[in-house]
Amino acid sequence: MTPAARSLDTTAPPKRTPGASSSRKVLQLLLSFSERRWDASVAELAARIGTPVATTYRYVALLKELQLLEEGKTGRYHVTSQVMPLARAAQLANDLARLARPAMEEAARDLGETVLLFQHFGDSAVCADRVECERAMRFTFQPGHSVPLGAGASGKMLLAMLPEGERERRLSSIVQRRGPSVREEVKRAGANRYAVSWGELDEGVWSCSVPIPSTGHRPAVLTLAAPATRISDDAKRAAIVTLQSYASRIHRAVSSFSL
Repeated sequence: MTPAARSLDTTAPPKRTPGASSSRKVLQLLLSFSERRWDASVAELAARIGTPVATTYRYVALLKELQLLEEGKTGRYHVTSQVMPLARAAQLANDLARLARPAMEEAARDLGETVLLFQHFGDSAVCADRVECERAMRFTFQPGHSVPLGAGASGKMLLAMLPEGERERRLSSIVQRRGPSVREEVKRAGANRYAVSWGELDEGVWSCSVPIPSTGHRPAVLTLAAPATRISDDAKRAAIVTLQSYASRIHRAVSSFSL
């Protein structure tokens, strides 16, 4: 296995680094921003990372000094464009996205719809790559965009792929927020090896998601998204089967790379 392939291995839980409590909180503060939470007050950030407001002010000041955060007119903070090269570096270093790209491009041509690659990070399903189709009404979901674990086809499929203990731990809080039906949907996704969603995240959009078979790498799924008005029930069933075949191709490409 190559060093690059080993870096994707998430079978062992990360060890907590001793003596890095403050550094950990600063990074948690920075990582608390997302497309769903793109600005925040110091009080909100303090509550998010569990530190006193005075301490959080110091963390914010440090990130401002490094030009990673800046203050808006209303006293709320947001990340700056300084983080964009970091995001680009992550995209370039993602071996799975690079290896999956040829199969994704062929799948988008074959199915005539947008195909996306999602990976599991913490409480989110993060879009690692996207190949759009050439038809009208394309689904524009950008790499780096994330959805909560358990939401949409990608979020449900990724949650179903987690080890039982971790899945149950995460499901408990998700069920509290989204209702008991999520548990049954995740169970069905695990049994069927696919998940579907209709208008859950974007009105009028049907999506399906299938797992990319894994041998210890970070859980990942291949997802198709299409306007529900132009995909028939027969086409939906065919899309799931076709997507599963492309997911298997990606798995073989990753396995060959990891040897």
